[in-house]
Amino acid sequence: MTMSRAMEIRGRIIGDGREPLICTPLVARTRDELFPELDVVLEKRPDLIEWRADFYAGLEDVAQVCELSRRLAARAGAIPLIFTIRSTREGGQPVPLGDEQVADLCVAVCETGSMGLIDFEMSAPRGQLERVRAAARSSGTRLILSYHNFNETPGDEALYAKFAEARELGGDVAKVAVMPRDVDDVLTLLGATHRASRTLAMPLISMSMGAYGVLSRVAGWMFGSTVTFAVGRASSAPGQVPIEELRAMLDTLQRACPGK
Repeated sequence: MTMSRAMEIRGRIIGDGREPLICTPLVARTRDELFPELDVVLEKRPDLIEWRADFYAGLEDVAQVCELSRRLAARAGAIPLIFTIRSTREGGQPVPLGDEQVADLCVAVCETGSMGLIDFEMSAPRGQLERVRAAARSSGTRLILSYHNFNETPGDEALYAKFAEARELGGDVAKVAVMPRDVDDVLTLLGATHRASRTLAMPLISMSMGAYGVLSRVAGWMFGSTVTFAVGRASSAPGQVPIEELRAMLDTLQRACPGK
């Protein structure tokens, strides 16, 4: 029996066991590029939008980032946004901020109340994670605690431990993304996700990246992953497919597996 707990975020339900929510990234480098990219994404009607702010060139200006967060949320309307600064150690873009400054910026963005969720890495120092968690809770922002491995797919026990760690650290959602070397690695990720969905009472997000990992982006929801990522205008990670193609594949699986 699936244990993942359903969670409502501004009218979107995460973790109810049905087909996943589709999230598309924003990866613009400049303020002038950001809103045209958002407009393109909005036309494709995703369920969630992730602002991958590590791609943005102006992160040093905290006030501007907070203003942009508010404006993005206002234009996105009912679609919840995820704020993410992915570190280079977990596959993100280089940013002109140290870890402490990244945590400060995440706290400031939480305090705007504009984001539905914030993604923060479990590899961050505990003091920084605790500050972001406190800011998320006080502002009503849901906290995704994440783990990304762009080099390999750890074994089943190690992957399950990452899901469990997110719960132990007070996350609202656990996210695990890994790089497969073959199809067996994809099956390992899916198996660990399925096990975690039956034993951990929280929504899960998981994916294998790259070409092999497309299987997990299309069928991961059948194993307990609640969100899948697709290209709106540009990709933020290897293996993402255009949202139109992903929707068609999900629809085929849904019709072939009624009631799943």
